[in-house]
Amino acid sequence: MNIPILEPKIQDFINQNIGVSLSQLALQKNPFPEIEWIEILKQIEAKTKAKDKLPHWFQTNNIIYPTKISIEQTSSEKTALFKSSLIFGESLIDLTGGFGIDDFYFAKKIKNVAHCEINGELSSIVKHNLVQLKASNIDCYEGDSTETLKELNQKWDWIYIDPSRRNDAKGKVFMLQDCLPNVPENLNFYFNYSNKVLIKTAPLLDISSGLTELINVKTIHIIALENDVKELLWEIHQGYEDNISIKTANITKDKIEYFDFVLDNNDELPHFGTPKKYLYEPNSAIMKSGGFNEVAKQFKLDKLHKHSHLYTSHELIDFPGRVFEIEKSIPYSKTEMKTQLQSGKANITTRNFPETVEQIRKKWKIKDGGNAYYFFTTLENNDKIVLICNKIH
Repeated sequence: MNIPILEPKIQDFINQNIGVSLSQLALQKNPFPEIEWIEILKQIEAKTKAKDKLPHWFQTNNIIYPTKISIEQTSSEKTALFKSSLIFGESLIDLTGGFGIDDFYFAKKIKNVAHCEINGELSSIVKHNLVQLKASNIDCYEGDSTETLKELNQKWDWIYIDPSRRNDAKGKVFMLQDCLPNVPENLNFYFNYSNKVLIKTAPLLDISSGLTELINVKTIHIIALENDVKELLWEIHQGYEDNISIKTANITKDKIEYFDFVLDNNDELPHFGTPKKYLYEPNSAIMKSGGFNEVAKQFKLDKLHKHSHLYTSHELIDFPGRVFEIEKSIPYSKTEMKTQLQSGKANITTRNFPETVEQIRKKWKIKDGGNAYYFFTTLENNDKIVLICNKIH
């Protein structure tokens, strides 16, 4: 990265053009011939992406940004801050440092943090940015992190890894062994340097698949941001062979919705029932966890059907997800749909239902939007129904 990018006049230009169409800017003449126009455009594009995702970086002067893809792939500040609450101790080494967002927040909890990055340019960018961010307890190491581990040759309280999918793995079922570094293959090697390993994976990874590849898993954390699952965190403790905990967290604007359970205890069948006064839809982190029976058990709710993953009760409860008041429940039939459903707009959700939202909208001429919420689902006796609801939250 050319240092001229940090000149005040160029930084001012970048800041003035945040959010401006890149294709529109690209047609303009470069006002700074001492630096390539494409480099300035890349900074504008990446900083625009960082505005909401990385506000602390965005608001700090003289930050250099990597490519837009690096910004898209990095943790958000909100998820990085949450991750930092899971660790403790004196030292942590990040084997896949990237843009350094996670390490910045780890360093607020951990005395000594090592940032390893194989990409030399990205490593230099991070080193520069950490000075601007006044993060003095993070050391940057350029090169292969496996070699860095060997050369430093010390015990760490934590090893953190965010493996990236190999290019030749596209189209395959997502497996950890298809990523770099290959964590399942190297796990015993990592135990030479730490007895606690935290692995971040994309939500695409199936939990049962991950458990077949990994050993000594103690806890799986499922992290969602505004009801969108962003990452899975696999907490591994050397020699651990007991029950595995699933901990979910949905980070919203004003709170964090938590839901925890022990994996082996999720087999107890729930109580099934017909729709009552209130309807509950778990947040996306719980949906990813698969702890559907635990939801019914912990919150003392009736489940509508084994595969519907909707819950109901007579009394209103505090619930980690969307909550609705049921106005009416109607059978899914031509007669009932024509007489009971008001034409116009509605928000439609399907759970364990043979037709898609698009098919339902087209068939019954229901536009998207409005204040009404229709749930098309199946009861335990396999009757198809429509729940007409008002959203509580």
